[in-house]
Amino acid sequence: MSEAVTIDELAIADQPERWRATSFAVHDSRCQLGSVRLRLAGRQQDEGAGILGWSLRGIASVELDGLPTSSSQSPPPPAPPAHPNGVIAIDHVVVFSPALDRTVAALQAAGLDLRRVREQPTPAGAPRQAFFRLGEEILEVVQEPDAVVERDGGPDRPARLWGLALRVQDLDRTLASLAPHASPARPAVQPGRRIATVRRSAGIGVPLALMSAPGE
Repeated sequence: MSEAVTIDELAIADQPERWRATSFAVHDSRCQLGSVRLRLAGRQQDEGAGILGWSLRGIASVELDGLPTSSSQSPPPPAPPAHPNGVIAIDHVVVFSPALDRTVAALQAAGLDLRRVREQPTPAGAPRQAFFRLGEEILEVVQEPDAVVERDGGPDRPARLWGLALRVQDLDRTLASLAPHASPARPAVQPGRRIATVRRSAGIGVPLALMSAPGE
């Protein structure tokens, strides 16, 4: 039986101070969310913005439809320190694709575990999504709307790592601690859960959502 694909590290183009100011536990430019390490690489003009890339354990290939990927042999880290803002772990990583079926095929060829394809639109207008299991985390691959595909140069562009949804212990308490840098909570697509977003005023360069834990 092949090894399950899991996330080792995500490289983020943000200054560590920005995350520390938002009450994440940061040590030496590293921040651990659940079993996933974040490397806060700073903002450098020649490296891009947002999520710069990731390393995965157990993959058969690093050719993931343009997602900047490296293979990792590192064992999972020990349990992380508690974050003052109440964040527990990454709930899901979000990827945008101009060609969902192509991206799904590349991920499956590399050994990622496809759980389902959702054929209904999201509130933001994405027509389809695919969901993969990566250990404790979920990878959500979102089909860009047709208007976005056309505007940004057509379907031949690569997929891109876009944002993170983080699971928290107590969503109301987390939102109060981040005020005014978080939106009000609203019902999530997942039944019984709520979601909010971290606003740009927090100074974090990657889109972050905050989600209540199942059964909160």
